[in-house]
Amino acid sequence: MLSARAAAASHAASLWKRGGGDVGSGNGCTSCMEVRRRAASVTVRAAPPKRVEAVAMESAAETAQSEKEEVAAAGGAAEEEYGEDKPMEEELPVTPWAFSVASGYTLLRDPHHNKGLAFTEKERDAHYLRGLLPPAVVSQELQVKKIMHDLRQYNVPLQRYVAMMDLQERNERLFYKLLIDNVEELLPVVYTPTVGEACQKYGSIFRRPQGLYVSLRDKGKVLDVLRNWPERNIQVIVVTDGERILGLGDLGCQGMGIPVGKLSLYTALGGVRPSACLPITIDVGTNNEKLLNDEFYIGIRQRRATGEEYHELMEEFMDAVKHIYGEKVLIQFEDFANHNAFDLLAKYSKSHLVFNDDIQGTASVVLAGLLSSLKVVGGTLAEHTYLFLGAGEAGTGIAELIALEISKQTNAPIEECRKKIWLVDSKGLIVNSRENSLQPFKKPWAHDHEPLTTLLDAVESIKPTVLIGTSGVGRTFTKEVVQAMASFNERPIIFSLSNPTSHSECTAEEAYNWTQGRAVFASGSPFDPVEYNGKIHVPGQSNNAYIFPGFGLGVVISGATRVHEDMLLAASETLAEQATQENFDKGSIFPPFTDIRKISAKIAASVAAKAYELGLATRLPRPRDLEKYAESCMYTPIYRSYR
Repeated sequence: MLSARAAAASHAASLWKRGGGDVGSGNGCTSCMEVRRRAASVTVRAAPPKRVEAVAMESAAETAQSEKEEVAAAGGAAEEEYGEDKPMEEELPVTPWAFSVASGYTLLRDPHHNKGLAFTEKERDAHYLRGLLPPAVVSQELQVKKIMHDLRQYNVPLQRYVAMMDLQERNERLFYKLLIDNVEELLPVVYTPTVGEACQKYGSIFRRPQGLYVSLRDKGKVLDVLRNWPERNIQVIVVTDGERILGLGDLGCQGMGIPVGKLSLYTALGGVRPSACLPITIDVGTNNEKLLNDEFYIGIRQRRATGEEYHELMEEFMDAVKHIYGEKVLIQFEDFANHNAFDLLAKYSKSHLVFNDDIQGTASVVLAGLLSSLKVVGGTLAEHTYLFLGAGEAGTGIAELIALEISKQTNAPIEECRKKIWLVDSKGLIVNSRENSLQPFKKPWAHDHEPLTTLLDAVESIKPTVLIGTSGVGRTFTKEVVQAMASFNERPIIFSLSNPTSHSECTAEEAYNWTQGRAVFASGSPFDPVEYNGKIHVPGQSNNAYIFPGFGLGVVISGATRVHEDMLLAASETLAEQATQENFDKGSIFPPFTDIRKISAKIAASVAAKAYELGLATRLPRPRDLEKYAESCMYTPIYRSYR
């Protein structure tokens, strides 16, 4: 397009008056569409015959150069396209635009298509890359090897996180190839525990936006905000309002690291196309005084909006998502505070395809861990007694799914099944005498028992076989608590699930040492293997990444319109089936992450099958082999050849 100065020049102006209007008059070429059409036609006429096909792939810079040449031929001056190097007394507005198919310099800066040194000689000639790259041509495998070598030089996890995010913004396929091939090593880098620190410092490490930010300032214009996203075929949205990021509290707008990280796992582990994923942060302010006073904070500097103002924005957002992307887009709520998480899930589960990973995803993977643990400790799910420390989203979500599975196995009423499950919150054991003061989501777990104020008292009184921590408070499974569990259980099941690692209720080393190596242990964040009495114990990680990528893929391939609890149970049962005796011998109740894409395909098939069975699937006819179909739908990051 012409620069402001060139547009003001008489010869250039006459060139653009073919529609009969003046450049700034509102007639002729004032619309963006008209400007693009005419610029494109000028470019094609000016191009030599042998480059006509390449013209369709020119970048904005190449197009601007063609325009300069034509302006010069018409007697005008060939200026830079925005007039940025020669300021004018009166700047005229210009319209930046580019063709959708890139080549040359812009191709190297397009993360979706850039291959770096992996461009072949033929591709370098065809796409005007010769000279823009060093002469060497390397394979994607060698690129992976080099970057892994570079990442291992960093001693600080956050430096690795930043390097990975930079790679994602530079070369998308290489990022996912790297993550898939080294998933066990890099999962803690792109997600927990490192993502927690990344969110805390997001303003300082912010480079460029990786998702959409919907703030209170956009109220009444949310649909327009969504339209600004370049992709239209969105299948999965992960959205947060940043109020309860992991166990770190209110991080406001800087919670964006969570949706970005989750969706990178949807692609790497579940095979959902990157272009079909959309991370979103709802910015309604923050109550974190440290962030409000941080000069690098990137969000709205005000106290968090609540009540009607908050829910009006959320309602506008949910309506806009359904309007622009349809009812088959999966909306995953992530890290909302308890008081909003349950309300939002209940409100929109009947009208939208919604899923809360903190409530439902965590529950599904923990249930899978419990089903797997039974192969080690024996008994049925209904024969065990469960005690939770923490009665928030995760704790009550897990408890409810356990009760549902017990009900499914025994045909007993759900109310009876809940009586096997006890919860301790900050005020002590949840009992009937506290019912009037309990939040609604806690009331189903109030049972007949004398009030107890400490976890140790609850353990000694209830004598659970399973102890699960979702409190978000580190080191609350004390030596006395763990030893009490070991005193009346030959193989105590201890799940220390809070993230990040510093908030874990106990470490793997503590669990094994305090139970003489008898504990069946799992954690939310990764722990290193522990040697006790000459035996190496590899602690299992009860990571939601086992479930939500495959669950999301199953929803997508079936075209499901709603999430049903039976789909979550199907995901849990399928994951539990993947754990083998070899895993148990090492002390782990979960299969290795190296097999995660195969596991995700199996989970996707089970979830899709349940969606078809429940009449919630819309992609018809149903594929005969859902697992093979799931595998065929999974995104692969191998470089594609360009013609």
